[in-house]
Amino acid sequence: MTKSHIQNAIKEAAEVIEKGGVCVIPTETGYGLSASIYNEDALRRIFEIKKRPFHKPLLILVNSIMDAPIDLLRISPLAKRLMERFWPGPLTLLLPAKGGISEFLTAGTEKVGVRISNNEIAQRLINEVKCPITATSANLSGMGLPKTIEEVKRQLVNPPPDYFLDGGKIKEGPPSTIVSIEDDNIEIIREGAIRKEDILALC
Repeated sequence: MTKSHIQNAIKEAAEVIEKGGVCVIPTETGYGLSASIYNEDALRRIFEIKKRPFHKPLLILVNSIMDAPIDLLRISPLAKRLMERFWPGPLTLLLPAKGGISEFLTAGTEKVGVRISNNEIAQRLINEVKCPITATSANLSGMGLPKTIEEVKRQLVNPPPDYFLDGGKIKEGPPSTIVSIEDDNIEIIREGAIRKEDILALC
């Protein structure tokens, strides 16, 4: 796709999200399902599209930690070190959530998974939408992380997402590493693109 085609596709995807739709978008690790974190109906539809159990929360993408629905006063020094070292990139941090955000994002845990993606299309889409978006993997729950739009379309058919933003084939590799931090206590929920030893080296 040319630059103008990509920009037009980003604008179309943003319009879909702003109207309460669900889009498939590229991230640095694979394709994800995106919706505004402030639209409950769109968040619920993501669970229906993925056939995902409701007790599994949706992670979100932001371009700045200041935009995330988290309690900034409760971010620990360790969490800040991890952000400085690995963001933008495939590290999802479970951080203290602000009150009042959707339980689709917290699953009652009082934490929300946040990442700053290093995928340029994802970054531009967030800027266009002007709010955080979800980025849970665009697959049926329990299936592998899709690396192409074609893989997504084969899985998500009933019901399908509203828009497919094609960023080409994403390089092979694991999903993001997920880390939970409470004060300076760290728990690696899922080891992925960033190795456990690289995380613990900053502790």
